[in-house]
Amino acid sequence: MSISEQLQQINDAIAAIEIGGQEYQIGSKRLKRADLSLLYKRQKDLKAQENYENAESNTLANTFVAVFDRR
Repeated sequence: MSISEQLQQINDAIAAIEIGGQEYQIGSKRLKRADLSLLYKRQKDLKAQENYENAESNTLANTFVAVFDRR
C-alpha cells in the first residue's frame, strides 16, 4: 500500500472520530475506535515520508536550520 493510500485511510479514520466520536454503541455492543493521538502521530509520520519522497533533492528534505543569536 502506498504512502498516499495509507495517509488517506488515516485521514478517513480521523474524520470518522471527529464527526462520530471515539466510542459508539450498536445494540448491546460498545465499540471504540482507534486512539486519536496515535492517528495524529501516524498522520504526521506519513506526511513527513510523503514530503521526503516528493522533495526535489532528498538529501536535505528533513533538514531544519536554527539560528541562535547571542546578544
